[in-house]
Amino acid sequence: MITRSEIAATACSDLFRGAGAVLASSFGVVPTIGARLARLTHTPELLLSDGDATLFADTPAVDRPFTQPEGHLPYAKLFELIATGRRHVIMGAPQLDRFGNQNLSAIGDRDRPSRQLVGPRGAATNTGNHATSYFVPRHAPRVFVPAVDVVTGVGSDNARRADMRFHDVRAIVTDLGVLDLSGPDGTMALVSLHPGVEVADVIAATGFDLHVPAEIARTREPDADELRLIREVLDPRGLREREVPQP
Repeated sequence: MITRSEIAATACSDLFRGAGAVLASSFGVVPTIGARLARLTHTPELLLSDGDATLFADTPAVDRPFTQPEGHLPYAKLFELIATGRRHVIMGAPQLDRFGNQNLSAIGDRDRPSRQLVGPRGAATNTGNHATSYFVPRHAPRVFVPAVDVVTGVGSDNARRADMRFHDVRAIVTDLGVLDLSGPDGTMALVSLHPGVEVADVIAATGFDLHVPAEIARTREPDADELRLIREVLDPRGLREREVPQP
């Protein structure tokens, strides 16, 4: 049986299809499987780094270190890639609103938050300069909210106000399906449903009015080679099932 986590990993892989030699950055087990799966299959030109200062030629399992350095990527060069759009990052999102604004900073009132998160990091720069996607392992109303408490990653409404010409929030992959910002006025829309998921499931797990087109595709399943790579090469110890448990 193909599991929900393997469907989500394949959807993350497809985000990089045709990207060419861009830096693939990912946060989380499933997005990292997706980026590495893309490199091993349809987009071998993808650049992978250790998140520090080195590019690597090998594509190890997600819980194993890189071992074959192929280039130096100091911070100055990283910011050149970011500024010129040669990067695609898949970030997490404790909160997302209907325009794709992301909150990585805090839950609750900005001055007296009830919960501190990791902080804005480079979210605004990412969304303003290059392709950005999000991965949400638990699609729920507390994540997909009417309005985020703090804006860190910029959504379509704020991008228009700020005239962010290179704003490109590409997709949101969750444990239920794939979404994007193709709805009216740049709002969130349902693109595909993972096998076994119905439209009503997604609507119930979303805290705002989600645009649902007349026809909804099914997220594609990994083919036999992709499934082998996921299970035997990229995640033989099954960490993906902890991040996205099978319902």
